[in-house]
Amino acid sequence: MSVYDTFLERGYVAQCTDEVELGKLFNSETVLGYIGFDPTATSLHVGSLIPILSLVHLQRAGHRPIVLVGGGTGMVGDPSGKTEMRKILSLEELAANAEAIKEQLTPFLEFGDDKAVMVNNADWLASLNYIEMLRDVGRHFSVNRMLAAESVKLRLETGLSFIEFNYMILQAYDFMHLCKHHGCRLQMGGNDQWGNIVAGVDLTRRMVGQTVYGLTFPLITTSTGQKMGKTHAGTVWLDPERTSPYDFYQYWVNVTDEDVERFLKLFTFLPLDQVDELARLEGSAINQAKQVLAYEVTKIVHGEAEAKGARQAAQAAFGQGDAADGVPASGMAKDRLAEGVAAFVLFNEVGLCKSSSEARRLITQGGAYVGENRVEAFDTLITLDMAGEDGAIWLRAGKKKHHRVVPE
Repeated sequence: MSVYDTFLERGYVAQCTDEVELGKLFNSETVLGYIGFDPTATSLHVGSLIPILSLVHLQRAGHRPIVLVGGGTGMVGDPSGKTEMRKILSLEELAANAEAIKEQLTPFLEFGDDKAVMVNNADWLASLNYIEMLRDVGRHFSVNRMLAAESVKLRLETGLSFIEFNYMILQAYDFMHLCKHHGCRLQMGGNDQWGNIVAGVDLTRRMVGQTVYGLTFPLITTSTGQKMGKTHAGTVWLDPERTSPYDFYQYWVNVTDEDVERFLKLFTFLPLDQVDELARLEGSAINQAKQVLAYEVTKIVHGEAEAKGARQAAQAAFGQGDAADGVPASGMAKDRLAEGVAAFVLFNEVGLCKSSSEARRLITQGGAYVGENRVEAFDTLITLDMAGEDGAIWLRAGKKKHHRVVPE
């Protein structure tokens, strides 16, 4: 079974330029395939996991992944999937973000000779001469076809800058460059990248005379239609400093029942027969499958030790254990707690609510707890004598979100 069959079985394929020929290629030789990650922040997020894991599947099947960090394309900004122009980052910000993303991607793949490759497209894009680029590359692009691309059409209504309009050309150039200099035959990406990928396939044929292939993944949303990796608290990051392993684990525990089977296929490496067994669980038993999902994804992203710690902390928070490691915690002066802190202030300060008004609503609606006791009024004072056996004050927002306030 080729890696393309694996992609199909696990739900990774949205579109492919030529699935028959790509399947033959996978079965006949070692394929170099790449995905680009633009350094728009210091960390990738849950929405980047499908591209990352596809490269892992590629390597596990004996092929060679190319990780492209877009230090060059990041200077322009990809308009795909955006309703307005991305913020233009300074060269210093882009360089710092690129290094952070390189470091973040390194644990997922094995790099080295005849293994995975990591490149930065600033190395070839930043030195391009504009006139030569127009003459040698731009002449292969039809403005009519570029305007027909979905990523461009969507932005024409709200406004598309000239610099963003050039993004397709730069991404196509990347594919051509990687084919010419590294022997790359495949580009993968989210389905919003289809127009850019097809442009790269065409440019490579015209400039290098080589047949290459494109494959896109479905854009993952939850069963409720919410964009993957977005919560009421904000983005779910892969960086443990921005989203703790415990909160990361909790994100997966909280998925809807309808998403469990699909997410087990997409975001874990569990054998599909095991996924089928977990998918057959019904009623409250489906929570076991969610625990497996949360543990497996956390293990992939943060390592086995952190996954075990997050699972243990979750069990403790729900009365199934006595360990608190991994539950988010904040230190607070004993003197302040001795006097008491209003509940709505404390829930906001520790991050269980995004604002004081949100905290007031939570408490008024009966969703705030100290230990196992519901907070009855938004101005209830939280004091030292509410600490548990471990000396910490356990706060809970709703059923899932926990925080420990540690007197110090």
